[in-house]
Amino acid sequence: MAKSAFNLSAVDLNLLVVFDALMQERNVTRAARQLALSQPAVSHALARLRHMLRDELFVRSPKGMVPTPRAEQIAGAVRHAMEELQRALEEEEFDPAKATRTFRVAVDNYSAIVLTAPLAARVAKLAPNISLEFQPSGTLDLADVFDRGLLDLALGFFMEPAERFGHRKLLGDGLVVLMGKDHPAASARKLTPEKFAALAHLDVSSSRYTMAFVENALKRNKLVRRIAVRAPLLSAGSMLASSESIAVLPRRIAQALMRFYPLVSRDLPFVSPAVETEMLWPRWLDGVPAHRWFRKMVELTAEASEH
Repeated sequence: MAKSAFNLSAVDLNLLVVFDALMQERNVTRAARQLALSQPAVSHALARLRHMLRDELFVRSPKGMVPTPRAEQIAGAVRHAMEELQRALEEEEFDPAKATRTFRVAVDNYSAIVLTAPLAARVAKLAPNISLEFQPSGTLDLADVFDRGLLDLALGFFMEPAERFGHRKLLGDGLVVLMGKDHPAASARKLTPEKFAALAHLDVSSSRYTMAFVENALKRNKLVRRIAVRAPLLSAGSMLASSESIAVLPRRIAQALMRFYPLVSRDLPFVSPAVETEMLWPRWLDGVPAHRWFRKMVELTAEASEH
């Protein structure tokens, strides 16, 4: 049997605005606040939506209103439609000097240290009324927050993103050995595999890159390194400066830490893989002038870090 066509002309598009807000907030009160409506008005709109689509759409739970599979199925298309309509109604030109808005960006540890400060400075200089909201990406379901319209961009490394997302490589970084300036090995300009393996190692537990290549390179030389301590990246600078441990870190991370702690870097005694950083965004934002401008700011910031 052929599927009957849905009569779009019978749909009150304001209901889809309410649906989109509920997908973002997962709470009637917060959705009402976002839309500047009363809570009963949002509840009434949800009841009409449920009748129109013949689905509960949202089910109450201790964690808020959980979308049904039907709601999840249409959420991306509704968000896409909202963005396209917003783009059509916006002025074609974007003037950053006069613009007032917020860009929400998810970042991993590498991007937080290497890109956020220079990006914020660049944006502040060119667009003083634009705000940036950075948040850690480690605990986020990026596809979900993108589909709910809660995020503009993500910076990090992304394995085979879905077709509905645009992505672009920003940086490729090699790994180096970082240690305190007074470390006994700091006097050596070059580390041998044997010397490298014999030193106490700080293993960074919050990194997205694997140290398997280190273990494999040492294994080929019949060597094993000793992990003295495992700690988050945030504590690496102070721990290395006050101990005789070394750590393997991306070059730009090492450079950032050396600006604040008495540390020195040395080349690894073997070839390292590249640590890549990309930006990811929903494709329906491709043509939005403000978003195009912001992506360009990110690209220019990444290019500047090369020098």
